[in-house]
Amino acid sequence: MIRFHELKVGDYVVADFEGTRSEGEVIGVDGAEGLAQVQTSVQDFWYSPEQLYPITLDDSQLMQLGFEKEEVGTGVKYKRGPFRILLGTPGDFSHFEMWYREDRRHITHSLYVHELQNHYRSMTKVELSRP
Repeated sequence: MIRFHELKVGDYVVADFEGTRSEGEVIGVDGAEGLAQVQTSVQDFWYSPEQLYPITLDDSQLMQLGFEKEEVGTGVKYKRGPFRILLGTPGDFSHFEMWYREDRRHITHSLYVHELQNHYRSMTKVELSRP
């Protein structure tokens, strides 16, 4: 389950419709009703937070989001324009650093894709979407 206040238009999540889970994009948020409209390959539908699940951030998700991967020393750097993510240990998304210009953030826990999108949006003022 995702906390409703974390959801923003453009976030990628997994929606559960009658037991079938599909990845989709949030295309609307209704704060009064506490619902999020998610567009999946099957349909657009309004979901409660209990029907929405996060997508774990990993290498394949970053590639889908248009990041380039570069091996650096013992770690891995992901780049998208001037935005950077540096993993000290390849594959360890529980402790890493991200930065955009002078804004640097040290992350000490695993993130989900929608959380990365929210960090990216607050740092760059641009949506992080799949190319």
